[in-house]
Amino acid sequence: EHAAELKVKNRRKRYLDMHPHYFDDFTLELGNPKLHYFCIRRFQTATERETAGHGQVASEKMASSLWRAEIRKEGEEDMVQYTVFEQNVAKNNEAVTKEEAREWWVDEMTQRFLCGKDRAFDYKTVDENHKYDDPEEERDIQDAYFDSMESDFDSDGEGKEKVLTGETGIQDY
Repeated sequence: EHAAELKVKNRRKRYLDMHPHYFDDFTLELGNPKLHYFCIRRFQTATERETAGHGQVASEKMASSLWRAEIRKEGEEDMVQYTVFEQNVAKNNEAVTKEEAREWWVDEMTQRFLCGKDRAFDYKTVDENHKYDDPEEERDIQDAYFDSMESDFDSDGEGKEKVLTGETGIQDY
């Protein structure tokens, strides 16, 4: 069972590696709006915010707006400390760059994805798809299989080296 869970998580991780645009999906904001505001939105220019909202439907825009209004109301320093990122920043009282915040966002969303907590994502498309198996892992399995096989091309079948007689390796026509 543990091996199956590990295989699923490896497939999910490989999916994320192959689809880095997943982290730019506007629906992720609804999964953790406070973290999205803290890591992404507050660093965006007005143009970037407008561009990010183009793919949203009206209900998603409204939900996002409500969350952002609530966050502004609470104030950035009074936000609930429920992510590692927020806890570390609060503890160390250090300024965060846009790049650092983006790294934290990607890490948090990766952990969320690996655990299967993105309700908007159809995990079956990844979990049951051999396309996302690690090719190195497959190669290691094949290598182990062939290494375990005994080679008899150079032995006489009794473990001794085969002595070639009358064979020069040169073709005479």
